[in-house]
Amino acid sequence: QVQLVESGGGLVQAGGSLRLSCAASGRTFSNYLMGWFRQAPGKEREFVAAIIWIGGSTYYADSVKGRFTISRDNAKNTLYLQMNSLNPEDAAVYFCAARTIPSPGSKVTTSNEYAYWGQGTQVTVSS
Repeated sequence: QVQLVESGGGLVQAGGSLRLSCAASGRTFSNYLMGWFRQAPGKEREFVAAIIWIGGSTYYADSVKGRFTISRDNAKNTLYLQMNSLNPEDAAVYFCAARTIPSPGSKVTTSNEYAYWGQGTQVTVSS
């Protein structure tokens, strides 16, 4: 079965950086869109970034554009999220997710369209 395992979360000072990883297994992901979402206490889960596994097209939430970079290593079957210039508003549990490539016009930001989810990794940003 599909497994997504996140790692790399932790505590960082405001202005610092972290790189999250998501090890994917259980199938080939060539026809998949891989995403990162986050959820802060008392808030809804929100889209952060996504990438098409083959081809590498990327999508970002406005709140992270220019600061976060999503990437993948096909050989390692691993998804990454490089997060720079972190601020306290970025603190949340970050989840890796996967779905088949959406049809034209379908939003990549909708969490309930993603079929597979990791368990999440906590990111804490101190001010």
